[in-house]
This record gives sequence, C-alpha cells and structure tokens, in this order.
Amino acid sequence: MKKSLTRIIPFWGVILFIGVLLGAMLLNNPKAKTESVSANASQADLTFAVLGDVHENTEHLQEALNDLYSINSNMDALVFNGDTVDQGLEEQYKAITKTLQCNQSKLPETIIKNIGNHEFFDYTIEENTPAEVQTFMQRYLDFAGEEKVYHDIWLKNYHFISLGSEDGNSQTNDSIKAYISEKQLQWLKVKLAENYVVGKPIFVFLHQPLNTNPNSGWVGSEQGDILNDILNSYPEVILFTSHTHADLSASSVNLDQAFTKVHTGTIHYTIVRRDPGEIRAREPYIKGLYVEVTHNTVIINGRDFKEKTWIFSQEITQ
Repeated sequence: MKKSLTRIIPFWGVILFIGVLLGAMLLNNPKAKTESVSANASQADLTFAVLGDVHENTEHLQEALNDLYSINSNMDALVFNGDTVDQGLEEQYKAITKTLQCNQSKLPETIIKNIGNHEFFDYTIEENTPAEVQTFMQRYLDFAGEEKVYHDIWLKNYHFISLGSEDGNSQTNDSIKAYISEKQLQWLKVKLAENYVVGKPIFVFLHQPLNTNPNSGWVGSEQGDILNDILNSYPEVILFTSHTHADLSASSVNLDQAFTKVHTGTIHYTIVRRDPGEIRAREPYIKGLYVEVTHNTVIINGRDFKEKTWIFSQEITQ
C-alpha cells in the first residue's frame, strides 16, 4: 500500500504544478482573459445573442452561428434585430430559413425575429402601394411566426419586447425610418408595466435607433422622442438597436440616459471612415452581442465572430 501511495503523491504534485503554470499563463495572456467571458456562461440565469443586419448574408451568418455555439452551446435565445433579409423577397427568407434549419442542433429553442426597414425594401419597386406594404409585412410575419410586427415573450421570467415598423418605402413612410403607430405605443406601455419589478432588466428591441435629428445621422423613427419618453420611465430597460451599420465598440453601450441603449453591430458589413475626409467604406466585419444575465445584473459582451475575439464587456446593474 505504501508503494501505491508513493506513486499517487507525485502524480497529484504534477497536476498541481501544471495548474499553477496554466494559471500563470492565463494571467499574463490578455487574449486568454478576453476568452474567459464564455467560461461563466453556464452560471448565468439567462444567456442570449443579438445579431443585427444580416441582409441575407448566409455565409457571415454561418460564421456567427458557429462561433456562438463554441461560446455557449446552451444559449436560451437568439435575436435577429431586423434587416435579416435584404429586400423582403420570399427567396431571401427561404435562404435564411434553410441556414437556420441546417444549424438546428446549434441553435437555442427560442429565436426572436424582428422586422427592419429592408423587409419592406425591394429595390425594383420605387414606392410601395398600401397592398405591397401588407404583402411585405405578411412575408415577415410568416417567417417570424408572429401575428404582428410588434410582439413579446417571457424567457426565464425576463421580459423581451420587440417593436417594429408598420410601414416602409411607401408614400407615407420612407425606406429608412420606422413607423410606430399609436396602437403600438399604447401596447408598449402595457407591456412595460406587465409584471414589473423594480430593478429587474427589461429587454426591448427595435431595428432603428430613436434618433429624430436629421443632422446627427439617419432618422430612426418619427416617433423616437415619444418612445424615448416612454422608456425613460423604466430605468430597467435595455434597448437594442441596429440599422446604422456602425462599428461595434465599448461606446456601443450608452448609459447617458435613464435607460440603457445598445448598438448591436452588424453581420453583413460595417461602415467605417478611417479619416475624417475619407469616403465611408464597407468592411466585411461580422460582429454582434452575447449577453449574460444573473439576477439583476446584465453583462453585454461585444464579439468579433470572424476573429473569434471579444471587443468589450459592459456590466449593467440596476
């Protein structure tokens, strides 16, 4: 027995030595630190990813899905935050659906599909008639499995609220802005108050940002100021928007108002301007968000799916 014991002791000594050595390597390797974000995924109460502006780019989408699965194979939800297709055409919805079906084993059970402006925007149609607007909306609803362009769901007792434009590329609404009806605004007020708990995060999604100032970029919605006032009453709200194709960085999380605004990044391409006088370029970046929620704490992680690296990590606690 003593002989056996003397063999066990050195073995565990070697294991201890290797553990100390690996620990030292991790502490001195910045990349290893960033990769550790996913190590705690299974400890969170809720995990989900948000992808914006896929524009039917199934190749980039596949890279994102592969990387997300490597980060957390048991995510609770995946959110497509609008412009999932490029022109609202049936064949484009079929291409996205086929990609999702081929990746069924990698995907969470809950997939939330939100509407953007390109779901209304067939480039061959100069201006949609009212009937064409309804056709585009119905194609989206069939794809999303929803009854309206605005909808909500509860996941593990956390509220996910999706807003969406009810018009697009028509005589009554241009090809860029979201139109949020009074009925939808009233619905939002009811949903925000539903089972409201002080300090508990509420996740709200809209493809377009709330910007209503044409001098500071694309106008996201004519109703942006009204939406902003409604959401300001709920500091627990975290609003995810896409649309601008802006690059993803730590500044993508905006904490300067009562609630939190977050830009999702983009899957199809990113618009960058390297110098003030340079023409904006479209870069084939593949970036998005991976979110972890534990009690009332939300950690938003920016991810470069192509490079498989973390861009930032922002903790939000009410």
